[in-house]
Amino acid sequence: MHLPTLPFISHSHVYVEGDVSIDASAAIAAGVILRADPDSKIIIAAGVCIGTGSLLHAHRGTLEVEACANLGAGVLVVGKGKIGANACIGAITTIWNASIEPWQVVPPGSLVGDKGRQITDASSAPSTPPGLNVPDTNPAPSSTTAQESLNGQVVSKAAVVSSDTTKEDSPTAPKAEEPNSEAGTSVYGQGNLNRLLKTLFPYNNQSLNPPPEDG
Repeated sequence: MHLPTLPFISHSHVYVEGDVSIDASAAIAAGVILRADPDSKIIIAAGVCIGTGSLLHAHRGTLEVEACANLGAGVLVVGKGKIGANACIGAITTIWNASIEPWQVVPPGSLVGDKGRQITDASSAPSTPPGLNVPDTNPAPSSTTAQESLNGQVVSKAAVVSSDTTKEDSPTAPKAEEPNSEAGTSVYGQGNLNRLLKTLFPYNNQSLNPPPEDG
């Protein structure tokens, strides 16, 4: 029985920069970037499988992927640390300056390690950015145009007078003339009273007004 020979694994489709050591048996998909800073190093052990689009960036130390570890597509590993043997890293996972224990399974889309800057709570943020003027949707009515409904009728606010306000309080309100209490002044309505008495007593020839006394 003839067995076909296995093709030699080529890493020509992988972008490599810096001090990077890759075992010949490691399977690295296309589009993977392995980058080590001048003071750092990347070590890929035997049997490691790295999915397409993954990025491993060693920074300020050594980043090591131990034997038979499996990294899904789009995995981002930044900093220094170690991915233990036979560990399984789910796709689109970010590992920042952290290590993964051997045989550990990391779910896809996870964030492991330093989370970096703190995210501000949206509830504590101001609703209106400073410097932005928002027009008032309920402006106060002006005294000249505002109107109110009073007993089913629409009247102007200018015509509504408070019950606590009297005419005497207004400097422009005319004051009613007070009756003069001096003697000799005719009583208001005397003529109407005389006509009423003449109608009721037509045969009374005496004058209603008593004659003046002789001095």
